[in-house]
Amino acid sequence: MPVLSLGYLRLNVESVEQWKPFVGDFMGMMPVEGPLPGALHYRMDEYPPRLVVTESATPGLEAVGFEVLDRSDLRGLVTRIEAAGFETRTGTAAECALRQVTGFAAFDDPSGNRVELFYGPVLSHRPVELPHVSGFVTADQGMGHVILNAVDTEAAYEFYVGVLGFTERNSLELPGGTSYFLGCNARQHTLGLNPAEGPALLHFMVETAEIDDVGKALDRAHDLGIPMMQSLGKHTNDRMLSFYIYSPEGHATEIGWGGEQIEGAAPTYRITEGAVWGHRYTPPPAGAKGLPR
Repeated sequence: MPVLSLGYLRLNVESVEQWKPFVGDFMGMMPVEGPLPGALHYRMDEYPPRLVVTESATPGLEAVGFEVLDRSDLRGLVTRIEAAGFETRTGTAAECALRQVTGFAAFDDPSGNRVELFYGPVLSHRPVELPHVSGFVTADQGMGHVILNAVDTEAAYEFYVGVLGFTERNSLELPGGTSYFLGCNARQHTLGLNPAEGPALLHFMVETAEIDDVGKALDRAHDLGIPMMQSLGKHTNDRMLSFYIYSPEGHATEIGWGGEQIEGAAPTYRITEGAVWGHRYTPPPAGAKGLPR
């Protein structure tokens, strides 16, 4: 079987202190003690921490983790990846313990983004506490979605669709090439591929359970002085009502509600505009790092 969902993000950052108010106070995830000393671990549901932030001299995407069904499916996908010419590495017992999963395999995608396929998350029996949001839309839809920079989006498309089993949902022509939006469950897209000069995490999205969660997040962004990237708006593809802010590392970070659900096979299509309304862009503040390229 193909990939099931986006399971987690592991980020290396310049300063974990800048991320504490961003993730806990603004995004509303639950900070917990984790197995990696000095790192920040955040839960969204009963799964192990879906966001892990580690201070590093070399900031960037440590790994994007996609969940698969079980050991057999992991082995099958590893065979397909290696047959396509990509080297994989099996996670050690110690590395699995850090991720709180039963097993995983790591590899670099065609652009050099580090990807991990895992199975068997170690679930928490302590109820998640989310004082700032009513809840996140996760379950079989996973953490949310990510957009990865791809040096060659056509090669990346062939890998994620042809090897990992994602489904093309829609595309958008950009000055640098075609951007693809790919699905693997009912969420309209779990993965996007953005034409760029080098690998990076460009964007990540979390979906809240209620529309008021988005409005309250707007208030928190204002109160905390978090720079806005795109105003409140509605997307043309996933119909998400959302807004974007800049993360401390410059990632486009989206808080949304009401994303479209795709059940069964659906024809792909091309969009010509990103928003039905809103999503007005604001450049990064002076002196900010801006978006990763």
